[in-house]
Amino acid sequence: MAVSYMDFTSPSVRYTYDLNNNQIFKKDNQNYINSLSVKELNTLGNASLLDIHLSTGNVVEPHTHQNASELVYVISGAAIVSIINPFTKELLNFPVMPGQVALVPQGWWHYEMATADNTHLIAIFDAPVPEFIPGSDLFRLTPANVFAHTYCLDEAKVKETFAPITDTVVIGPPKNCMHQGEVQGQTMHQQQHPSHHNQHYYHQGSPVNRDYELLQQQQQQYQQQQQQQLFQQLISGTGTTAAWSVCC
Repeated sequence: MAVSYMDFTSPSVRYTYDLNNNQIFKKDNQNYINSLSVKELNTLGNASLLDIHLSTGNVVEPHTHQNASELVYVISGAAIVSIINPFTKELLNFPVMPGQVALVPQGWWHYEMATADNTHLIAIFDAPVPEFIPGSDLFRLTPANVFAHTYCLDEAKVKETFAPITDTVVIGPPKNCMHQGEVQGQTMHQQQHPSHHNQHYYHQGSPVNRDYELLQQQQQQYQQQQQQQLFQQLISGTGTTAAWSVCC
């Protein structure tokens, strides 16, 4: 990751950066993405990252990174990282919680969905600038007659289906989605009884549904462990310092 061409005697060398100054997308106050690349931090070398914040049910839309692999690290909340393996033709779903990671190989089609509020992900790339090819652009810019002809589809239905996609989505569902209330901000209990809009994702018996149920169990176990640790440290007399070490 070293930068061999950097003149470290130059007054323009930068060693720190505040990602809050480079917000590249914002859906609302709970769903937004900050970015760090060599453009912001010129000593960064062959690495970059996205600072991703999501609320329950929000999705970093299906996309690829043509120039880098992606390592997704969970800081808080919970998510499912879904990847299509182009060699085995499988959809792989990986529930991840704080401290866990999921790796997306370079160029693979993937997406991330938050399964808890206040989900905070760090996506780390082995490239100086993270490049992003979103599915929404492919769907809205490819002519409907091409989809219809290539896949033997009804062109009118293709046009109708993709008509609402008028811009790059990044974090879906879009703010103007009529189904948004059925997805955004749902509680864990509500998601156990998904709306029709989400049945394709949580369909009973599907791999994603099984992974989601496993994730719920892991979340409950994690919360119980944290509560037990806090209780034990408080009753042992370690006081405020111990409580701070558990919660923060």
